[in-house]
Amino acid sequence: MGADLGSAFPPAKRVFEEADAVLGFSLSTLCFEGPEEELRRTLNTQPAVFTVSWACFQAALEAGVLDTTPPAFVAGHSLGEYTAVVASGCLSFEQGLRLVRERAWLMEEAGRIEPGTMAAVLGMDHERLEEVCREAGVEVANLNAPDQIAISGDVAGIERAMELAKERGARRVIPLPVGGAFHSRLMRPAADGMAKALGSVKFQEPRVPIVANTSGQPLSTAAQVREELERQLSAPVYWQTSVETMAARGVTEFIEIGPGKVLTGLVKRALPDAAVVNLGDAASLGGSTSSP
Repeated sequence: MGADLGSAFPPAKRVFEEADAVLGFSLSTLCFEGPEEELRRTLNTQPAVFTVSWACFQAALEAGVLDTTPPAFVAGHSLGEYTAVVASGCLSFEQGLRLVRERAWLMEEAGRIEPGTMAAVLGMDHERLEEVCREAGVEVANLNAPDQIAISGDVAGIERAMELAKERGARRVIPLPVGGAFHSRLMRPAADGMAKALGSVKFQEPRVPIVANTSGQPLSTAAQVREELERQLSAPVYWQTSVETMAARGVTEFIEIGPGKVLTGLVKRALPDAAVVNLGDAASLGGSTSSP
């Protein structure tokens, strides 16, 4: 993951080098070479995805694929909100990476103490799924698109909710390979720890409004951003609302930056007529994947 970016774009290579120096181990080697089982650990996945996303952002600027004019808004889904915060100028990459590593450790530990999981439910409306969740003792975690919602909670509760959702008409129910019950009350201990970590960091005022996961509304002050990052671990992600908010304020083009194409698909589900661009690797940036 990200090796092609580091090979093709010097600014991306510098991002990986900085990440290695900040963390005190070779995150770049883990990203580029694995092993896969270590990369899949929450503790490692989050700083890896954050770093690759920022490397891709820097590479896109270098390649001239991104306009240097500030965008109308920035936004990110869950972990991606940290990339958005750094892109807004609230935090440096180093500050963001240190916070992401702490977030990952806290979430992994919370998942170890109170094991949980998540599932995606397709083709069931929010109201009916809320009823299912109440009955099963779990929570709606991510409202991603009109036909896709993720639920989160303890393992037995999620298994029960999956059964109930199928019985009550969900088109499809998919267990998610995650390390805990993210964006649920089981993450409150992690959220408390994250509040302490965030309290030790100085936030700058954002140069670009950040559309918040927990409300789907724009944030324009450093205090609001800090509060958002405290809340987001144990609160639902209102991604569909975020996308609709940006569209209502005149946004017609969305650019997803970083590994994967999940958000590209979610934006198209919410706004079929929107222009959506995915920038996730050297090929998408027009760069060679050979060594410089």
